[in-house]
Amino acid sequence: MPRQSGLQYSKSRDNGYIFRKRPASQMRYMMLDFVKKSVLVSSLGSGLCLLGALPASAQHLSIDALYSNPSITGTTPEGYAWNQDGTALAFLWNDAGEPFRDIWLYDVKSGTKTRLTALSDQAASGSAGVSEVAFLADGSLALVLDGALYRRSSGGELQKVAGAPAGAAQLALSSDGRHLAFVSSEGLWLADGVGKAAHLAVPTEAKISVQSYEWAASASKLAYLLSDMRQTRQVEIAYDADGEPHRDVVSRAFPGDAYNIGYHVGTLDAVSGKAALVERDDEQDQVWSIGLSPDGSRLLLDSSDLTIKDRAIDVYDLASGKRTAFYRNHDDTQIRPDWQTVWAADGKGLITLLDDDGYNHLYRIAGPMQEPLAITEGEWEVASFRFDRDDRAIYFESSRDGMENRNWYRVAASGNGAVTPILPRPGTHEPVFGPDFDHYADRFSDDQTPPELYVGKTDGQGAMAAVTHSPLPAFDAVQWAQVDYVDYTSHVDGAPLRARVMLPPDFDPERRYPVIVGSVYSDGLRNQWGGRVAHPTWGLDQNLVSRGYIIVQPEIRGSFGRGSEWNAPMLHSYGELDINDIQDAAQHMVDIGIADPDRIGIWGSSYGGLMTLMSLFKKPGFYAAGVAGAPATNVFHAYPEQEWIMGAAEGDDFPERFQDQSAYYQSAGLADPLTIIQGTKDQVVLYADTMALAQKMIQQGKDFNIVSLPGVGHAWDAHDLPTTRFAFHKLADFFDSVLQPEKQ
Repeated sequence: MPRQSGLQYSKSRDNGYIFRKRPASQMRYMMLDFVKKSVLVSSLGSGLCLLGALPASAQHLSIDALYSNPSITGTTPEGYAWNQDGTALAFLWNDAGEPFRDIWLYDVKSGTKTRLTALSDQAASGSAGVSEVAFLADGSLALVLDGALYRRSSGGELQKVAGAPAGAAQLALSSDGRHLAFVSSEGLWLADGVGKAAHLAVPTEAKISVQSYEWAASASKLAYLLSDMRQTRQVEIAYDADGEPHRDVVSRAFPGDAYNIGYHVGTLDAVSGKAALVERDDEQDQVWSIGLSPDGSRLLLDSSDLTIKDRAIDVYDLASGKRTAFYRNHDDTQIRPDWQTVWAADGKGLITLLDDDGYNHLYRIAGPMQEPLAITEGEWEVASFRFDRDDRAIYFESSRDGMENRNWYRVAASGNGAVTPILPRPGTHEPVFGPDFDHYADRFSDDQTPPELYVGKTDGQGAMAAVTHSPLPAFDAVQWAQVDYVDYTSHVDGAPLRARVMLPPDFDPERRYPVIVGSVYSDGLRNQWGGRVAHPTWGLDQNLVSRGYIIVQPEIRGSFGRGSEWNAPMLHSYGELDINDIQDAAQHMVDIGIADPDRIGIWGSSYGGLMTLMSLFKKPGFYAAGVAGAPATNVFHAYPEQEWIMGAAEGDDFPERFQDQSAYYQSAGLADPLTIIQGTKDQVVLYADTMALAQKMIQQGKDFNIVSLPGVGHAWDAHDLPTTRFAFHKLADFFDSVLQPEKQ
């Protein structure tokens, strides 16, 4: 039965960059055999010793080719899930690089994989295939195809689950295997453990939705979280698309609104059908973790106020309704909620993530308001963890071995043992552990390797098995950019900083190159294919490098890994400390002799668009050009959650504090070429705010470009492939026109 709870080795060791044709699987582990290598600058000794001039034979990587189907990088495996005894793994994949995913099965004992379904003929046109899969108690599979819930028998028969609604999602089997839960827009649903006779267990109404739920470890009970937007401000989004005017009305709060989102926490007994909500002092407080004790008798609730300055962990006795305070903390400088809490093995204490010592670490809290006892410690942080209740071991994700990496480790829950690396390979690991924690399924990626699925043993015995190989054969013939990391310090306060750097294939250490800094964002320093993957910029980066640019993706304050003291100065500092951190990365490239100071560009989207605008407005002349995608121009219209950093919409320094952090009020400083790209249907950053900025800049006599994408939302570069290609062409061609990468 499942018993896990809760939801990059340092930089590349290759002292150089090489652009020779070879299988991608060999790129990380083979010795680099290159013709000519020269040390670029001694100050780069921490990791950026680069090749001398190589023949200019690098293949130009076109945007159209990189963003097409089938994808040259293949189809990323998704939705991997173990069966009840940990002998088989189901996952969603397409071995031909097409977007439609079918169900595949990997047998641990034999090490073989088999495609179980071929459903493209049954799916809707343009379908992405199966979106979720879960094993049922009898070994059959529950799956979601185009929002419909199906059961696939062990014999391969596919049948819709009776009574199940459209839009099914979040499939999860109870720990005893008797009940399958899932959600839809109508509420929380249950079916029996073999996927039959679904019924609505917790109905919801308009503007109330099920955010998440979690089964108890040894009972047919679950805890669930509802979001309630019935009292949230209604905002009209007006746009034209498909030759028609549209007026969408969305629930969308602004900072200072009396009501943002309400969060209701409840419990459900799957046997009796009884559901009940617990009472909260303020239902607008944010919820970070919920969970039932192993026997289902008590509920933990980890929450905070909207600004995340006050954190509270409470435990509810479900029989009496009594609430007991377990933990309280107030921190005026808190700007990141990297929090998670689960029940300890005894069902009485808790295991949680706290940053009481300045770094996010694992702690045990034995009882109500008792002093938290550290399980891990050091000048590094824990991002998330899973708890093996039977062995009382914690598996956790951390940047302990490199800020850019996300490796996994094991430690005894008692805190009395050593920290043992479980997934030490440099890069980003996304494991799902088997029900007994003997095995893991790990989707791994690094700077040279697109995401692939692997299976291995948590004790490190035996070789890790590669389950998928996704890239097309053409992938190995391409001269992909090599990536390394450089260290420097802030000119503001001396804080340590790091950046991810990509070089052109014919790199010449005697030449100064045009540099594009971006896409800029917090948590952008990642050793994984494509760097920061919130946007599909992996191909854009490769295209820009092949054109002759150096790409720099800097670490900025507000990011994970360096502790609260490092992050604290970011409070109330949108468009100030962050853009100084970005400037330091670009200046470092100039100082070490590889960047042309007159040809530096910057770009980013959303918050990254805010930083791009602020960089151009407040540092005229430093950047030669900038592209702001869906830029947050006016923090008065941000989501209230951004008050974590920008502060509450009140106080003696309000509204000036918001004006200082809004690009709209800084536009007089624009003196360099600017392009703005945004979808007209954006519900996150209002297109009307961009138009207000444009109108103001016109009146100020500024010159700029706007690329409007009709009917496209906030994720403008992921709307569809034609839009992605169009927008990225506009971005790249704009930079070419100003930065001239072909210039010697």
